Amino acid sequence: MPNVELAEIRDFLSAHAPFDSLPAAVLESIPPRLGVGHHRRGTVVLAEGSTPVELLVVRSGAVELRNRDDELVERGAAGTCIGGAALATGAPQPVTVRAIEDTLVLAFPADLFHQLRAGHADFAAFFEDRAGRLREAVARQRRDVTGAERSVLSSTVGDLVGRAPVSIRADGSVLEAARLMSAERISSVLVTDDQGLVGILTDRDLRTRVLAAAVDPASPVSAVMTPDPATTRPDAPALEALLEMVRRNIHHLPVVEDGRPAGMVTATDLLRLQQANPVFLVGDLTKAPDVAAVAELANRLPWVVVGLVRQGTSAHDAGRVVTAVGDAIEQRLIALAEAELGPPPVPYAWLTLGSRARFEQALAPDQDHALLLHDDYRSDLHAPWFRELAELVASGLETVGYRRCPGDKMATNPRWRQPLDSWRGDVARWVGTPSPKAILEASVFFDLRHQYGDPSLTAELVAVQRRAAQGAPIFLAHLAAAAASHHTPLGFFRGLVVDRSGEHRDTLDVKRGGINTIVEIGRLHGLACGSEATSTLARLEDAVAAGRLSPTLGADLRDAWELLAHLRLRHQVEQVRAGRPADNWVDPSVLSHFEQRHLRDAFGVIRSAQGAIAQRYPVRELT
Repeated sequence: MPNVELAEIRDFLSAHAPFDSLPAAVLESIPPRLGVGHHRRGTVVLAEGSTPVELLVVRSGAVELRNRDDELVERGAAGTCIGGAALATGAPQPVTVRAIEDTLVLAFPADLFHQLRAGHADFAAFFEDRAGRLREAVARQRRDVTGAERSVLSSTVGDLVGRAPVSIRADGSVLEAARLMSAERISSVLVTDDQGLVGILTDRDLRTRVLAAAVDPASPVSAVMTPDPATTRPDAPALEALLEMVRRNIHHLPVVEDGRPAGMVTATDLLRLQQANPVFLVGDLTKAPDVAAVAELANRLPWVVVGLVRQGTSAHDAGRVVTAVGDAIEQRLIALAEAELGPPPVPYAWLTLGSRARFEQALAPDQDHALLLHDDYRSDLHAPWFRELAELVASGLETVGYRRCPGDKMATNPRWRQPLDSWRGDVARWVGTPSPKAILEASVFFDLRHQYGDPSLTAELVAVQRRAAQGAPIFLAHLAAAAASHHTPLGFFRGLVVDRSGEHRDTLDVKRGGINTIVEIGRLHGLACGSEATSTLARLEDAVAAGRLSPTLGADLRDAWELLAHLRLRHQVEQVRAGRPADNWVDPSVLSHFEQRHLRDAFGVIRSAQGAIAQRYPVRELT
């Protein structure tokens, strides 16, 4: 080939993965060793079951990959590699590749291909199995932070404990404890007996339980301490301790090792984990005097997420932090509404639904909630109070920035504000006579978590749901059919499969296009095995343990969820930094070749899981 053409091929390869990872000198040496092939539209480029003898790279034109059932797996244009995985492993080609346009391919001889694999790790990794690539992609997301931020992220609780534990015996006096705290210049002290840690005494306890209550300073510490406090371990990740403090709205967490106190970690110790500390944000929210103050505080949440993403926090852990802040917002709004309305006429439980119920909330959420009322509820007597409660909370959430649910699945809708017995009837109807509408409603309501009020009501309803779903194969088959029916993007074919019109033209809804399908798969398998979990990743783990899901597919789904959720989170952070409202619509044109490759892997995992669902929950069970 002329030198000009060789240079064009070199430049072409340098613009496509995995060749863009090769050194310039290596790229320069490749074009003279390549062959060229032409394939007319409609002809087979590489047949399923054949043994590749060279790596083919689409130079121009387009191809599609179909499995043995003639199902479309992927489409690819210029830069698509054909036969690489099979050539690397010596296995037969798994799918048929056919030209859908007149197509020109570059042919890499097997010896050149294996030489490049042996000498260049990134090149070799590109042709590894999908699971290995996904796992590496998730790990790389966590590594792509600065050294200082990474060291903070990897800190353990033990790294943050700066002194030996300071403790007092439970039979010591309150006065002794106060003097000890003053002398040691600490805001809390551990309380022990011969068996180990039995409590904690804080500055707040001294103010509220001693001074304000006029308790005799000679009284034993055991009378005013917080007994059996939450604890953590020295080897626990610092982020895990942070999340525990956020969830419980506490500022001190005793560190225990082998049953004995090892120190104390405080919110101040954890402050450097992010710029905007959610521990303090949650604490401030619990004291907000009105809806306007709640809304002002909630404006700090996006910058909490910016800090978390900058530090390489996983999407799973970031979702837990955002959820904890969202819980604090909703709980405060309910408390403010109760203060305005007076005591409830009958016990009730406020239920959080959807992503926050699963501990998976990101930015730009809408409202999903319901009211579970005690069976003593009487519509003619009690309806106005609960109707007003629902409206006050929903209006407050809207003021804070949570959009009202487009499907009206909120406690303001009488359909989602019912006594326990009515909810029991709904569960029986959804499970016993499933219809498309019933499946849609059940999909929302079977992701619920107690938020406020009487937790025993929620516990009873959740037990009813779990028993009903586990023993209903027709209901599970309907859930499976719904999960399997979602069309996931096929990959990159002159860009990702995206919306073609409207305000989101040429962008991909990464939530609808991928995350939600994994959520539905996790819910299905979780309900089928009687899992008590609500989070998607925990449900997948329970499904693997119960044999409902293979360990390999379970791990692949977890990696696919993390990759997609992290991509959405990073996209939202970029919007926050630019001063734009956060959403779920990602522009594929801004993604790197690395991200495009692994997005395609994630969608492939989802399609594999959908195929497995169709086999485990056959359509015949729907009849």
